[in-house]
Amino acid sequence: MLANYLRNKLKNVNQLKTNKQMEVTGILKVKQDTQVVSEKFSKRELVLTTEGNTPYAQHVSFQVTQDKCSMLDQYNIGDELKVQFNLRGREWNGPQGIKYFNTLEVWRIEKVGDGPTATV
Repeated sequence: MLANYLRNKLKNVNQLKTNKQMEVTGILKVKQDTQVVSEKFSKRELVLTTEGNTPYAQHVSFQVTQDKCSMLDQYNIGDELKVQFNLRGREWNGPQGIKYFNTLEVWRIEKVGDGPTATV
């Protein structure tokens, strides 16, 4: 029984490796200013609303980092965008124990319909 459990867990991890690159389309709801975290790291957050025509719209937070922060400059709140992103996860061992964090890191933005595409 334990062997089957571990085999299934390993299968799920391998699926994450192969499906790490993803894509979603939504309406740009929030576009934050660039935050300089340190002299070597900057980030900028955005929120897309997906499934906006349903009673349960989803507001999904993404981030761009480093030289990709300027990709957002050409888009306005309300634009329909398609973003391609990588799923990132990390473990943090803090005073209250181990915690896990996920980040949706955008590497390409495309305006749906007519408009420019931003890739860095």
